[in-house]
Amino acid sequence: MKDSPQLSIHPSLKGRTVFVTGGGSGIGAAMVAAFAAQGARVAFVDIAEGASAALAQRIAQEGHAAPWWRACDVRDIGALQKAIADAAAELGDFAVLVNNVASDDRHTLESVTPDYYDNRMAINERPALFAIQSVVPGMRRLGFGSVINLGSTGWQTKGSGYPCYAIAKSSVNGLTRGLAVELGRDRIRINTVSPGWVMTERQVQLWLDDEGEQSLKRNQCLPDKLMPEDIARMVLFLASDDARMCTAQEFTVDAGWT
Repeated sequence: MKDSPQLSIHPSLKGRTVFVTGGGSGIGAAMVAAFAAQGARVAFVDIAEGASAALAQRIAQEGHAAPWWRACDVRDIGALQKAIADAAAELGDFAVLVNNVASDDRHTLESVTPDYYDNRMAINERPALFAIQSVVPGMRRLGFGSVINLGSTGWQTKGSGYPCYAIAKSSVNGLTRGLAVELGRDRIRINTVSPGWVMTERQVQLWLDDEGEQSLKRNQCLPDKLMPEDIARMVLFLASDDARMCTAQEFTVDAGWT
């Protein structure tokens, strides 16, 4: 029988302001809940209203401060930036931004049209830059900050069936490294967290079949399934003062697949 994990508490996160895109379900919901449990003041946006409301209610029932949230389609950059501004007006300037929102819908090379391509980028790539643009002035006022961009190991393991998603996610490292010097002058850190195959409800329902189970056993070094909470733990670390000298890096959490 495996031991229960002994997880860290990060005192520096208590009271810290955090904004998460795509925070209503899956990995995003795990991060919102994890930050709330650390005593952070959390805000998030998500297109899924029902899941977002249920998450906020659950966090409050667990005795933590209910997160600020708003239903938002991140393809609408104006709406995203207004949500960030409105949340900051209520909670204060954000010290942490987690660019999590993504959609790995399957598609073939032959099926991609210019409109479909633009739509994929509008979800998986474009929001990150404009969210950073929105929070950086507040981080400069605070004198520090941490931006955490969610990448992926899918393109690194040559995963197929989502070329547009692979393009978007491979660009995350470029965004991180391309802004590190400019932001670092103001003690704003920026890093990438690249998850492996995380067992979100969506992944399990759509793709975890017998072949998938065999693939996990064959490719992961560790035998346990990767869970959303495992990604959240790395994000907590990078948001905290423990990671004060970590920037321009990619941190992979994939049970040793890549």
